[in-house]
Amino acid sequence: MAQNNATKAAGDVDAIRRGFLGGTVLAAMGTIIGSVMPLSRDGAGSAYAQGAAPAAPPAPAAPKGPQHLKFPGKNEGLVVLGDRPLVAETPESLLDDETTPTEKFYIRNNGQIPEETKEPEKWKITIDGEVNNKLELTLGELKSKYKAVTRRMVLECGGNGRSAFSPPARGNQWTNGGAGCAEWTGVPLADVLKTAGLKPGAKYTAHYSSDLHLSGDPAKPPLSRGVRIEKAMDPNTLIVWAMNGEPLPNIHGGPVRLVVPGWPGSASQKWLTRIWVRDKEHDGPGMTEFSYRVAIKPMVPGDKGDPANFRILESMPVRSIITNPANGAKIPAGTKELKLRGAAWAGDLTVKQVDLSTNAGASWQKAELGKPKNKYDWQRWTATVKLPSDGYYEIWVRATDSKGAMQPHQAAFWNPQGYGGNAMHRIAVLVG
Repeated sequence: MAQNNATKAAGDVDAIRRGFLGGTVLAAMGTIIGSVMPLSRDGAGSAYAQGAAPAAPPAPAAPKGPQHLKFPGKNEGLVVLGDRPLVAETPESLLDDETTPTEKFYIRNNGQIPEETKEPEKWKITIDGEVNNKLELTLGELKSKYKAVTRRMVLECGGNGRSAFSPPARGNQWTNGGAGCAEWTGVPLADVLKTAGLKPGAKYTAHYSSDLHLSGDPAKPPLSRGVRIEKAMDPNTLIVWAMNGEPLPNIHGGPVRLVVPGWPGSASQKWLTRIWVRDKEHDGPGMTEFSYRVAIKPMVPGDKGDPANFRILESMPVRSIITNPANGAKIPAGTKELKLRGAAWAGDLTVKQVDLSTNAGASWQKAELGKPKNKYDWQRWTATVKLPSDGYYEIWVRATDSKGAMQPHQAAFWNPQGYGGNAMHRIAVLVG
């Protein structure tokens, strides 16, 4: 099956390039809803842009287009990756804002979406386990007893970039759209844990929520992950109740959730009801075997894998995206310079450098990299590339983090669940 998928993807790329060469440009470009552009970030060329196709000579059948989201309050440009549970990613071109609007923010669920509470201020959170004082706080008490902070921080799905792996890994086939950078308002989890008083044996947190397992069994949590106590005590790890200055929407975990920046979004429990402080590593759903884990020693792609060779994925890898122009853009004839912009981020680290290439990596030029607003904010970048003539161009972007790790050309270190895939993002444009 993997070989068949790879063969189909290669055929799609060839068909699109034949379209360019044959003059049926728009019919072959990513400006058509659901078409595919060659050499996008995942190598198979997923692209989601908008436009209309003119009449064209018969051509090979186009692949099935993406299914766009129809959900109250959400941008219809989001692409549905799964409907049970609901999962939708944001095309890179919709991530062009300094702060990601809530309507453009990706969606990732593990269970059934709970009904929106009618009394958010009475929502209760329990802190127990390896603490001196068990706490039961309502959201109203959380707001009144602790000092709120607002920080712009990236939230990213652990499987972001999964579609770049070959052979395909299990799970939703994210491109780069399982990430967003919103402004979150809440209180540091550390402040609440200090009130509870951590016992000397406190080593790990365990997070619980009100969403129901897909099976409907209330005894089965759909997901319960946690973090090392050191990360829980990071002043940027927040219990939040507002997103971009508005009450946290139900679809994003309202009325209250965790935001654990820099680590897989699954640790940022939505609809938060309980934090159990444990004296050992948490072993809830989503914490064992291959779940949110990467190989310690590189494994053979497609192999079964040995759980003993896996460690928990913590800090997310460095990533950069081009947010303007969109993949498949048609540029006016005679254009000699193309202005680009995008974003880059690096888990617990910062981004040191962003580079671009218009010749498949034969040469690179440095982008102008902005400073983050605060820790865990993404870094916006801009660049201008020279275009020697009209024609077809593929633009690649790569980022380097503060420890010198650079994005690879292809997703490396294959693992069964496809975590850590941070291959370079690529777009295609046609000038003239």
